[in-house]
Amino acid sequence: MTTTTSLSDLDERERYVAYETLQQRMPQVWEAMRRDRAMESAVVVPSISLERTTAGSGTLMQAMEERALFLLLLLRQPMLTLVYVTSSPIEEDIVDYYLGLLPGIIPSHARRRLRLVSVGDASPRPLSAKLLERPRVLREIRDLIPDRDLCHLIPYTTTELERDVALTLGVPVYGSDPRLAPLGSKSGCRRLFDELDVRAPVGSEDLATVDDLVGALTDMRVRRPSLTEVIVKINEGVSGSGNASVDLTGAPASGGPDEAEVLRTRLLAMQPEAVGLDVADFLAAFERLGGVVEERITGATLTSPSVQMRVLPDGSVELLSTHDQLLGGASGQQYLGCVFPADPAYSRKISEPALVIGRSLAEKGVLGRFAVDFVAVQDATGEWDAYAIELNLRKGGTTHPFLTLQFLAGGAYDGDAGVYRTASGAAKYLVATDHLEDDRLRALTTRDVFDVVARHRLHFDHSRETGVVFHLISCVTECGRLGMTAIGDSPAEAWRIYQDATSVLLEEGERATAEEALPT
Repeated sequence: MTTTTSLSDLDERERYVAYETLQQRMPQVWEAMRRDRAMESAVVVPSISLERTTAGSGTLMQAMEERALFLLLLLRQPMLTLVYVTSSPIEEDIVDYYLGLLPGIIPSHARRRLRLVSVGDASPRPLSAKLLERPRVLREIRDLIPDRDLCHLIPYTTTELERDVALTLGVPVYGSDPRLAPLGSKSGCRRLFDELDVRAPVGSEDLATVDDLVGALTDMRVRRPSLTEVIVKINEGVSGSGNASVDLTGAPASGGPDEAEVLRTRLLAMQPEAVGLDVADFLAAFERLGGVVEERITGATLTSPSVQMRVLPDGSVELLSTHDQLLGGASGQQYLGCVFPADPAYSRKISEPALVIGRSLAEKGVLGRFAVDFVAVQDATGEWDAYAIELNLRKGGTTHPFLTLQFLAGGAYDGDAGVYRTASGAAKYLVATDHLEDDRLRALTTRDVFDVVARHRLHFDHSRETGVVFHLISCVTECGRLGMTAIGDSPAEAWRIYQDATSVLLEEGERATAEEALPT
C-alpha cells in the first residue's frame, strides 16, 4: 500500500494481504505489553458482529458493549493507554465504578490514561459497521494511539468488519483471522471434532432445508435407534438462541413407510429456544445460514461445562479455565450464567479433549481466546462421560467473569487440581450471570444500583478478595436487567453472595415501585 491508499481502494484479496502483514507485528506488540513499555496502548472495540436470530434494542447492545468494561482493569499497568470505543457515551458513574476496582492504582491516574470514544449511533447494529461508516471517528481513534507499533486491537469477535477497522487504524488484532470463522460454526466444529476423534453427539452437519433434516434424521435413527429428542442448530447461533428442540418420542420404527412424513411433521412442530421466534422464521434463518442436527444427550445427572483457552502470538496454547454453565430458556439451552471452576469430578475429562482441539486450532492459525462447550452425563456407576458440542472462536459469557477475577486477584487456574488460586495462594470461586432480569429492576437507575451496592456492602472487597462486581449496568432502567460476578472463598460462599445480592436488588427494586401517599 502507498501513503495515499484508502480502504475502499482494496478488494477482499488485497485487504487480506494487508491484514496478514499487519498481524506479523502481533508477537512484538504482545511482548512489549509484558514489559510495561512506555507508549503502549490497546484499542477496545467490543462490537457484537454476530448473526442473530432475534433483534435486540440499542440500549441492550450498548450494555453488551459495556460488558467488556472489565478491561479497564488493564489500566493497572501504569504505562498503558486504553482507548475504549462504544456506540453511545458511557455514563461517568459507570466509568468511576470500574476505575474504583483497580488494585494498587490511583483512579485519577488511570482515568488520565483512559480515552473514551463514542460513535453517537444508538442503533442495534454492530459497532464496527458504525465505525467504518465514519472515517472521521476512526481518524480520531488513530490519533489517540501513542505509538502504533506498541498497540493492538481487542475485539469481541473478529469478522471482516473488525479486520477493516484494524486496517484503518494500522494496528494488529488479538483475534483470529476471519477466514477461520467457519471452524467455529456448528457445522465446522462437528467436522473438527470428527477429524480429531473427539467424542460428540451423533448428528449431521452442513444442512440447510427441511428435506436435509428429514434425511439426516432418517440416517441418525439407523445409527441410534433409541433416539427420542434432537436439537437443530443454526450455524451462527449465539448462546443457544439459534437452537430448536424436536421431540421424536413415539415416531414409527426406522425404515417404515410413513417415517419421512412423521419426521417432517415433528420438525415443523419444533420448539425454538429464542423467545418470540416462530418455526417459520427459524427455518428461514436455518436455510440462509445452514446448520446441524444432533442427538440431545440426556441422563439422570447432566451438566453443561465449558473449557476456556487461548492461543498466544507465539502459537502456544494455554488452558485458562473450566466453567459449569447455567442454562435456561424454553428447553434449558439458553446461556444465562456460569459457575467457576467446573466440578473437579469431570473437569479433567473435558480439559484433555479441549486441549487436543486447542492445539489443532493453533496449528490452523487461530489466535486469541476461545471456548469448547461440552455436555457431561453421569452413568449408573457414578462415572462421567463428556461430549463436545460447540466451539466458540470468540470471547463469550464466561470470559468477563473469569478475567474480572484474574485482574482483581491475580493468580491462575490449576487444570490438574481443578482449582483457581490467587497470587497469594488462596482458592477462589465465582458465580456469574448476564441475566438477572426482573421488571422490578426497571425502577432503579444506575445511581440507585450503586447506592444499593454501597449501603448493603455488596461491593468487591480487596482486603478479602470477595464480593460482587456488576456489569450490563446501563440497561437496568429500560430492560430491567443486570449482570454480576459474585466471588467467594468457597463454592458455597460464592453462591451465598450471589443470592444475597439478587435478593437485595429485587427488594430494593420492589421498594422503589411502591407508591407513596399523596402530599397533603
